[in-house]
Amino acid sequence: MTPSAADSPVDLIISACTVLVHDDQEGVGFAEDAAIVVRGGVVEAVTTTAAVADLPAVERIEAHGQVALPGLINCHTHAPMVVLRGLAEDLPTEEWFNDVVWPAESNLTERDVELGARLACAEMIRGGVTCFADHYFAMDAVARVVAECGMRALLGEAFFSSQGPEGRERSLEFALRHRGAAGGRITTALAPHAPYTVDDADLAATAGAAREHGLPVHLHAAENRDQTDAGLARHGVTPIEVLQRTGILDTDVLIAHGTGITDGDLPLLERAAGRTAVACAPRGYLKFAWPGTTPVRALRDIGVDVGLATDGAASNNSLDMWESMALTSLVQKSAEGDPRWLTSRQALHHATAQSARAVGLGDTIGSIAPGRRADLVLVDLTGPHTRPVHDLAATLVHSARSADVRTTIVDGRILMRERHLLTIDVPDVVRELEERLPALTDRGHGRRVQRYDP
Repeated sequence: MTPSAADSPVDLIISACTVLVHDDQEGVGFAEDAAIVVRGGVVEAVTTTAAVADLPAVERIEAHGQVALPGLINCHTHAPMVVLRGLAEDLPTEEWFNDVVWPAESNLTERDVELGARLACAEMIRGGVTCFADHYFAMDAVARVVAECGMRALLGEAFFSSQGPEGRERSLEFALRHRGAAGGRITTALAPHAPYTVDDADLAATAGAAREHGLPVHLHAAENRDQTDAGLARHGVTPIEVLQRTGILDTDVLIAHGTGITDGDLPLLERAAGRTAVACAPRGYLKFAWPGTTPVRALRDIGVDVGLATDGAASNNSLDMWESMALTSLVQKSAEGDPRWLTSRQALHHATAQSARAVGLGDTIGSIAPGRRADLVLVDLTGPHTRPVHDLAATLVHSARSADVRTTIVDGRILMRERHLLTIDVPDVVRELEERLPALTDRGHGRRVQRYDP
């Protein structure tokens, strides 16, 4: 219901736009000539432009020719890895890790991580991403950046068993210390790296800590078919079976990639006691020439939410969720041999409501509706590459680009207005980062943070 003009002024009114809306059947539709009323960081009403004409507001945005979408959610990334963008190109997975990325990561300081996170957040804000799930090291620095730049994030301090029990303990300590930080915009997870770098004992201990403290788990598992085949050959179990036997599937878990999930894994995921979700980042799979992709259709059939993601920019080269949305639709059509799957409306649903559920915020964000946090973006569809519009959903998924995002809002706060970033000074970040690159990229020392041997 729209507030009356006699009430105190609302914080923000966005009017004269088209609003993406979700119905009770989880379908996606569009409300024309609509207005969004925001008060206290929350959507108070979605109504008509005429209904808010006389409503007092602290700030108004007239959004003619623009579409208001729920802010996009990057369900799995390693934000600070933008500092390694383009460093390891045209390599198989094993060489990518062992010869370039993990040696370079052994050089990273907390300051490098902070600068990378700032650059990544700037890129995501400019691309209409309002929330991201990050899985990395030195995460205190990432938490500081999130708090300052105004984004929303699910953060986890990654660890390997090779670090000893201290790695697992740091992950728990970080999660407990930062849970609910930045006015509630930061949520946290436990973040074991993967079943091939974290042993069963540490995974079981992680599952126990997650249940004790009410924390989710965010990890890589069954990333590709080679990992699944290696697990079967060495131990007689798939990575998903490892998660089941160690209790990880009894927690709320976000699984990155899952292109190696088998038909035999599906019943385990369906019976999982916790909320289970998978993050799909198709560009990296194509780049590494992995033989499969995330089995989105099979996962949806058993009630597992599939959120969309970019992975880190060291493998994906960008944090562009518009590209991930389009590629997910196209790759799924190819993988299934069915042009009717994944439709544009289905892709939008994965990018919004399902992604929100994947990061544990399904009751908070992911749609523009009364009571939801005011995380939204305005997309300009007046450019020649988006005209004419015969099917608005198809235009958004297959024609619009990240550069078409004009305004990005989180918790009712404008982080970017008309393509101008308001919370991050990119030139300052880039200047300092460029000075640090020689030390950051040196690999002559022979060290690496871990060895990739699935």
